[in-house]
Order: sequence, then C-alpha cells, then structure tokens
Amino acid sequence: MAAKLIKGTEIREQILEEITAEVAEIKEKHGVVPGLVTILVGENPASISYVTLKIKTAHRVGFNEIQDSQSEDLSEEALLGLIDKYNNDDAINGILVQLPLPKHIDDKKVLNAIDPDKDVDGFHPVNVGRLMIGGDEVKFPPCTPAGIQEMIVRAGVETSGAEVVVVGRSNIVGKPIANMMLQKGPGANSTVTIVHTRTQDLAAHCKRADILIVAAGVPGLVKPEWIKPGSCVIDVGVNRVGEKISEKTGKKIAILSGDVDFDAAKEIAGYITPVPGGVGPMTITMLMKNTLKSLKFKLGIA
Repeated sequence: MAAKLIKGTEIREQILEEITAEVAEIKEKHGVVPGLVTILVGENPASISYVTLKIKTAHRVGFNEIQDSQSEDLSEEALLGLIDKYNNDDAINGILVQLPLPKHIDDKKVLNAIDPDKDVDGFHPVNVGRLMIGGDEVKFPPCTPAGIQEMIVRAGVETSGAEVVVVGRSNIVGKPIANMMLQKGPGANSTVTIVHTRTQDLAAHCKRADILIVAAGVPGLVKPEWIKPGSCVIDVGVNRVGEKISEKTGKKIAILSGDVDFDAAKEIAGYITPVPGGVGPMTITMLMKNTLKSLKFKLGIA
C-alpha cells in the first residue's frame, strides 16, 4: 500500500486561513494588524521572486507589508541604519532581510542587528538560544523546521518516544529540527539522532527511523532500502536535476528532485512528502505565523 502523502500545499492553506481569521479578530479587538517589512538589497532574480511571494502571502492574510527595496551599492552602514529604524518602529512586528546580500555587506552583522523580538526568521543568536532552552523561552522557531514539525503533527504521526533520524546538520534545518523534536511537549518528545556525510553506516541509522527527516541537499541520497516500513519520511531537499518544457507555458522549467528516491520510497513508507509541493510551501507560511506571534507577544495575548 502506497504511503499517505503529506502535502505542504494543503497544510499551507489550512494555516493561512487560521492566520487570516486570527488577524481579523485582533484587528477588531485591538485595532492593529501585524506589520512585516522585507528589505531587499539589489536585484537578484531568485530573491525578487521569493520576496514577491512573501508580499503576496502577507497581503492575503491581512498584514501591513512594507517592501523596502534598496540598490546593490547600498553601504553596510546604511543597511544597519535602516534596520535600526525598523527596530524602533512600533508598527513593525517582523523584520526580514532577504539573503544573499551583496559581497561588501557582512550577512552575520546584519542579521545580528535585528531586534530578536522582531527576528521572525529565527536566525538571531538570541532566538537560537531560546530554541535550545525550549518551552516558554521559544519565540520564533526557524521557519522551515517549524513547517516540518507542523506537517508531522497535522498528518497525525506520533512523535512521543519515536526514533527520529535527521540527515543533515545545517544551522537552517538540520540542527534546529533535531532540537525541536527532542524538546518536551506536543509534536516532540522524540529520541533524536543527527547523521551527516561523515557518519559511518548512514543506511543503518536511517533504517531504524520512525521519522526520517532528510535535509542533505543530495539528489536521491536516501535509497528505498534505507527506509523502515511504515515510517514517516520528510524530504526537505529541492535539487535542480535538469530542465523541461512546460506543457502550459511552453517555457523551460526546472526539473526538481528531493533527497529521497520518492517513487520507490512511497511504496515502503507510511507517510511521505512530495517534491515539489511538500516542505517548500511551509516556509513562508511559518514566517507569517511567526510575525503574527510577534504582534501577540507585544499585545500580551500570546
């Protein structure tokens, strides 16, 4: 029997509807809506596309969204000044600086300049520390890991006591999702192992996973024989493996592959995410959820 698909596109719609309703309720009771500013430096096509989607989503759920586009030659000092302005703007609850930045600007210095209580991406060291402590200390979990956890919970997968294996140790996905899954609380309480390219007998670790989260960025890394029958497989990988002509537009589009051999794995796993349409749609969704949380913290209703 084929695995049940965990579709990020469907879960995204559920969450965005919930956010829209909550924003409307807060507006009626408190007279305010979440404010999100996105700072884009330069004209990187991928960044423009991604920011455009963020703006569209923010407007959809009723946020006040400010798109602050700056030229490629903006100085680091000027960008830090811009961030300071938004840090001190009471109408702004979330600040997002779109990466990558031009080479003359230090990414780390810029991200660390954002007020941790407006860091809705969850990348500031203070928020990384809050995530490590867990419990009520957590304000803004990083968006992709938060989306992964949300998908697992909404799919009805049991996490308490489950063996979770995370393939990949990045600061953006691997490390934070491992930490989130081992915390006390709903959607967690798991026993977690992190594996990576230097792990001996990678297959053996994957085979015992009740929940296998793969974020290595290597197309088809996880073979079907590595998957425990009936397990939950979350494929975070989005790898370009070629191009094809779109039947709808007649234009070239990328052929995408995950880190898991999907066609074979779906015949073994109990649950699995597709690529595309799995984890990807959840990232911006959780950014909206974090921005709403920021306003709720400010209002004392979180």
